Order: sequence, then structure tokens, then C-alpha cells
Amino acid sequence: MKNISAERRRTRIRRHNRVRKSVIGTTERPRLAVFRSNKHIIAQVIDDSTGTTIASASTVENGFSGPGSNIDAATTVGTTVAERAKSAGVSTVVFDRGGFLYHGRVAALADAARDAGLEF
Repeated sequence: MKNISAERRRTRIRRHNRVRKSVIGTTERPRLAVFRSNKHIIAQVIDDSTGTTIASASTVENGFSGPGSNIDAATTVGTTVAERAKSAGVSTVVFDRGGFLYHGRVAALADAARDAGLEF
């Protein structure tokens, strides 16, 4: 019998690799990468040309309270990462959904980041 969760992970990684062929973060326009697990959501603004993380936010951080696996948490993380990116001097990004569907928590994070001032 196949392990369904392992198969889903493999297919998500294949989708992510396919998307990453065209989605590349530069110094002028870094990449907003999203990772979603069953318990948490993580967002990073990454400059791929230098390999550095400019800003990040997640539900794993100490200042975060409440459950990390709902749309409200994703909205909070999206707003936080946008504010941190703006303070680091980043106003436009390219969105990397990480192989996940643009739906639910991923879409909520993206919408919150747009509302907080990031352009993508």
C-alpha cells in the first residue's frame, strides 16, 4: 500500500521545481516564498542572486499567538512579512506559491501582503 502523504509531498515538490524554473528573485524584485504545513505557515522574501533572506515571518515565531493553521494566521503573517520587507526597502516582489494551490491560506497571505503595500 502506498503512503499517500509521501506521494503528495513528491508531487508538490515537482510542481514547485517546475514553477521555480521561471520564478527567480532578483535584487530589484525578490521572491516572496510561501511554505504551508498542517500546523504553520511561513513566508520569506528572498534575493536569489545573493542567496539571502531579506525578511521573513511565520506562525512559529515567539510573538505569534493563537493557532497557526487558519486563514487569520496566514493574514497576520502576510501583513507582517510585507511590513518587514517595506522596512528593508523592498516594495515589489515576485510571488512563489511553493507548489501549493493559490487558494485558502496561501491566497490569504498573498492578499494581506498586497493590502499592506507589497506589489506583485
